[in-house]
Amino acid sequence: MFASTSSEATNNNGQSVEPKVIIADDHPLFRTALKQAIIECIDDANTLEAESFDELLSAIEKTPSLEIVFLDLHMPGNNGFTGLTQLQNHYPDLVVIMVSSDDNSETMQKAINFGAAAFIPKSADLNTIASAIDTVLEGDIWLPENIEANIDEQQVAQHQKLAKQLAQLTPQQYVVLTRIADGQLNKQIAYDLDIKETTVKKHVSAILLKLDVNNRTLAGLAYQQLMLAANEHEQQSA
Repeated sequence: MFASTSSEATNNNGQSVEPKVIIADDHPLFRTALKQAIIECIDDANTLEAESFDELLSAIEKTPSLEIVFLDLHMPGNNGFTGLTQLQNHYPDLVVIMVSSDDNSETMQKAINFGAAAFIPKSADLNTIASAIDTVLEGDIWLPENIEANIDEQQVAQHQKLAKQLAQLTPQQYVVLTRIADGQLNKQIAYDLDIKETTVKKHVSAILLKLDVNNRTLAGLAYQQLMLAANEHEQQSA
C-alpha cells in the first residue's frame, strides 16, 4: 500500500506537512533516489509512494494536497502513456513527470507530446534529477539535452491533438474508451460499469464526436497510440 516517507512529517517549525509529491514506481531503489532529489528541491516535501497504478489512484483520491506525480512508464497497471492521459483527464491540476529506463528519444519526446512536464531517464544521476525537478517547478518542460534535435514536428502535432481530444472526454467517457480499446461490446461495458446500455451508447457517440472518428474501431486505435508495443518494450529493456 502507499505510504508517506514519514508517517507524521513536520517542517522546521514542528507543523504538520501535507504530502505534495507521490512517486509511482515499482522499483524501491529508484524511489529512494528520487526522494533524495525531491528533498533537495522542494521545501517541506512530504512524499508518498505507490507500487502500482491502482495504488496511485487511491492515494490521489485520499490526498488532495498532492501536486506532483512521478510516474513510471511501465509500472503495474500502466501501459505506456495510458496512465499519463488518465491522470490528465481525471486530475488536470496534477503535474506529471514520467520516469523510465526506456531512454530512447522517441519515447521521451512522445511523453512530452502527450502532456508530461518532464521525462527523467532512470540512468540519470542525482544532480540531473534535481535539475529536472527545478525546471518543472519553474513552469518549464524538461528533457535531456540531446532530445530537441530529434523532433518530428508532424508527429508532435498528431500526439498533441490526440492529447487535447482525450482531455475533452469526461472521466466516465474516458473509462468507456479504454473498454472499447479492449474490444468490449456495449453490453459488456454496461455490466462492468453498472450503467445502462443506453448510457454506454450515448458515451460512445460523444467519444466518436470528440475524437473526430467515425466508428468504435478507430476510437480504439486512437487510444492504443498511447501504448508501447510489448516487443518494443522488451527491446528497450534488454
